[in-house]
Amino acid sequence: MATTLAPVDSREVVRCDQCHLVQFKTTNNLCRRCRTSLDEDEPEPIFAPSLQIAVPATSSHCEVRVAQAIRSLRLRGGLSQRQLALRMGVPRTYVSKIENDKATPTLSSLNRLATALEVSIPDLLRACGPSREDEINELLADPFVAELLEFTSKLNAMQLSSVLAQVRDMVLHPRRGA
Repeated sequence: MATTLAPVDSREVVRCDQCHLVQFKTTNNLCRRCRTSLDEDEPEPIFAPSLQIAVPATSSHCEVRVAQAIRSLRLRGGLSQRQLALRMGVPRTYVSKIENDKATPTLSSLNRLATALEVSIPDLLRACGPSREDEINELLADPFVAELLEFTSKLNAMQLSSVLAQVRDMVLHPRRGA
């Protein structure tokens, strides 16, 4: 964030609220000293790399699908990034960061995105890819998994753990001639 001061010539002079450096507004809207955003109302983005550690391996590409879904819905609606940003009330750079998977939208941003794209939040997330229900149905359609499920429901936790360890061992250490 920055505090706008009196303009000099045709360039805008701002003071960085973080390090208090007085400077001309830069083209990338970043402070020259501390590199924080000089945009006044840009929400703090949640950066995707820090979230990648916490998400399970099965949904590691979920953030990418959100970015692709937002871009495709925006293009389908015939909107530019700037038009979408104006509808959301955020800077264009924030929309760009979301679409390029540099930032993950917050819940409030998802709500504003859905409203700006004229879809519901479930529709926005549905556009991201298959739902868990679809994935479960696809797994159950596999005859091996369906037969395995019949037996796993009769095993206790220790037996399930043992079966999982054996399967993991078979995958990690395949035997020759088997």
